[in-house]
Amino acid sequence: MHNKRISTVISVVLLGLIAVAFLFPFAWMVATSLKPTTEVFSLSPSGSRIAWDNYPSALNSIPFGRVVLNSFIVSLCGAGLVVVVSVLSAYAFARLRFKGRDHLFMVFLGTLVLPQEVLVIPLYIGMQRMGLVNSYFALIVPFAFGAFGAFLIRQFLKSLPLEFEEAARIDGCSDWQILTKILLPLLKAPITVVGVFAFIDYWSAFLWPLIVVNDSTLATIPLGLQMFSGERGTDWGPLMAAVTMTTIPSILLVVFLQKQLEKGVTLGAFGGR
Repeated sequence: MHNKRISTVISVVLLGLIAVAFLFPFAWMVATSLKPTTEVFSLSPSGSRIAWDNYPSALNSIPFGRVVLNSFIVSLCGAGLVVVVSVLSAYAFARLRFKGRDHLFMVFLGTLVLPQEVLVIPLYIGMQRMGLVNSYFALIVPFAFGAFGAFLIRQFLKSLPLEFEEAARIDGCSDWQILTKILLPLLKAPITVVGVFAFIDYWSAFLWPLIVVNDSTLATIPLGLQMFSGERGTDWGPLMAAVTMTTIPSILLVVFLQKQLEKGVTLGAFGGR
């Protein structure tokens, strides 16, 4: 009993240290957003006022509303498209039988190791030739066909018994009806994981929007934050205030869907069992 109590205390202390390590950047971000720009890099408190005016300054220094709206459009549409593509491809690789299925899936899975920097040039050339540069289509579609979501949902599908689908086929259901009416209700947890991860990826993407968008009216949040840096340097106070405000949606999304995310990741890790 004594050893068990010591083990519990050590576990709690380690988890607390890990939590502090993860929360420190957020605390620093909020604290910096309330400092005057001239004191951002000062480690010792100077007793000066709290710079609440950094927040209205952040809203007025850049087209903040437009930037946030663009990010919501891109992130929501992108997450929805990723979920649709992941579910369809996962069903094909888990349930449909065709020649070379497993080998094709391994090739598809191998795309996970390709860094984004390798893909942006051919993707940009393709968007340019199709006349789709500076469009929501270019911001959303090219990176919606990743293998992560398909892999996670496929692992869950592989663990489900085939009896449900066989019974549905006997009743005359097609593959589409089996997927939409029988399997989708069982896939809520992994779909939530895929959707949330995709939303955060689109919300925080910088390199691809920087390359494919030249029109400020289509700028997403990372591009909008770049507007705080100019020839006279970076306006750190309003920048940190803007970062704080734009981080809130992702945090709230994870908090509200915490149980579904935990369930989905656990099921995916253990093959749905």
